[in-house]
Amino acid sequence: MRINPYVYIFTMAFVLMCVRALPMTLIRKQIKSRFIRSFLYYVPYVTLAVMTVPAIVDATQSPISGVLALVVGIVAAFFNAGLFKVAIGCCLTVLVSELVLFPPEFLSRLLGL
Repeated sequence: MRINPYVYIFTMAFVLMCVRALPMTLIRKQIKSRFIRSFLYYVPYVTLAVMTVPAIVDATQSPISGVLALVVGIVAAFFNAGLFKVAIGCCLTVLVSELVLFPPEFLSRLLGL
């Protein structure tokens, strides 16, 4: 049984409209609850993290090198390294770990592996 693709498009549009329009129509006053305000403040950061972290791990040939790069990036950011230094550190971590885990043929012959 095939379902018409327009059903999916309509459903997606309806859900998107509900998510965007209902808060504007239902909440007219300023939100005074500290809990709800802090929750809404962190929603964009959590959404970005939920989309980014799996992509970091899956973007490399091996998840091990992705996790290593993630750890290096977190440590470098913790010590107030700039964005460029964090990015270079993560890229070099992936490069070195991929070369160690999956050495190219010429390195295998050179090292006698």
